[in-house]
Amino acid sequence: MRFTDFLRTSVLLFAASATALVIVAVAGARAKDDTTLLYFGLGWWTIATVGGLWLGRGAAVSHGIASLLAQARTATAIPEHEPGRILFNRMWVLAAFTLVAGALAFLIPQVPAVASGFALGAALVWRKQAAAVAAIEERDGVRFYVEPTSPFKPTRLVRTPWFRKLDGSREEERYGAPVSHASSLR
Repeated sequence: MRFTDFLRTSVLLFAASATALVIVAVAGARAKDDTTLLYFGLGWWTIATVGGLWLGRGAAVSHGIASLLAQARTATAIPEHEPGRILFNRMWVLAAFTLVAGALAFLIPQVPAVASGFALGAALVWRKQAAAVAAIEERDGVRFYVEPTSPFKPTRLVRTPWFRKLDGSREEERYGAPVSHASSLR
């Protein structure tokens, strides 16, 4: 599975987790007729949204992803294509987190209300990471893939060769003057 696809899917899964937890938190608060929790939840979700938007505003990869990319082993062949297995092995903690927090909704509705803020914040912080990794792939002429590993081992990446994107500035360096693509087609 391509690492950029994994990052996009992770953001969607975190957002889905946050949505599910908000729904069960609101249902649990309504069942207990607790309007204070609804106001608390709304405030917490606003803080998580603003914090996630602020922390995820940059266009560069995070420190953790940068170290993953740097440690990627080089291979000449694409690894096994098993997106379901890779997602399950990497995201089972999020599924367990969502199920446990959601199960407590009708006993302690505060738990899914708080947990949803963390999932929402994580989705917003990671929202630009896939684009940043794609930019690195285009610049370096490589593709990063998530290596299938055990659910209890850390994530590992594989770097494979790919096509490098050439832009106009490199042609200017090569020929010494700006090159017009329209004039070269005549």
